[in-house]
Amino acid sequence: MSTEPSKLINNLKTVSSRYLRKEFVDEVEKVYWKDVFWTNGYFIATCGGVTVEQLKRYIEEQDRPVE
Repeated sequence: MSTEPSKLINNLKTVSSRYLRKEFVDEVEKVYWKDVFWTNGYFIATCGGVTVEQLKRYIEEQDRPVE
């Protein structure tokens, strides 16, 4: 069974917001005044069908200037 990335991110944001507000009540109240903790937006990218080594190599090659 797999989870849609958008649902995973939404769940992570919901759970982490509840945890942070409960665990750090005083700290959050000092600097945060909105009803929502996270914004609606996010960026997510997936890469299927490649190994971790291939992905690392791809990322490392992004620093190289185009010749």
